Amino acid sequence: MKALTDSDIRGSFVNCSKGEANRLPLPRDLDTRPWDDLDFLGWTDLSAPDRSYLVTDTVGVVLRAATGQRGYLRRSMCSLCLTQHPGSGVALMTARKTGAAGRQGNSVGTYVCADLACPLYVRGLKKPAVGGRIEESLTVEEQVARLRGHLDGFLTSLGA
Repeated sequence: MKALTDSDIRGSFVNCSKGEANRLPLPRDLDTRPWDDLDFLGWTDLSAPDRSYLVTDTVGVVLRAATGQRGYLRRSMCSLCLTQHPGSGVALMTARKTGAAGRQGNSVGTYVCADLACPLYVRGLKKPAVGGRIEESLTVEEQVARLRGHLDGFLTSLGA
């Protein structure tokens, strides 16, 4: 992924207004992100922990995490990168659809690593606190391609 600027990020959002995009908090560490190892930039709003943001090279979406506690011993798997996490390590994230459907309140959801670090998990650059990735016969490049395919499918379902 290419390094993104503040204006790149704010201009990429497809499921919120331009005013909302201009007001949302951006990560302060954009200059230190491992851009070459990212398929998307993801972060959580520290002032509203149920709100997260996901931005690819071309598309950004606002996400909402479902509220509710999950049991610590229960494991869940991310639908994008297939990493297993216990408890709240995976969250059901929903995004408002684009256009008229989104204005009518329609949304699409998927289970995603709560920290939005899927690209780092796939590449083995970050390990889950507990749990882990299933041992696979696919190469890292094939796993990255699968992650991108799952992400593209989710974004397409939003109308992005």
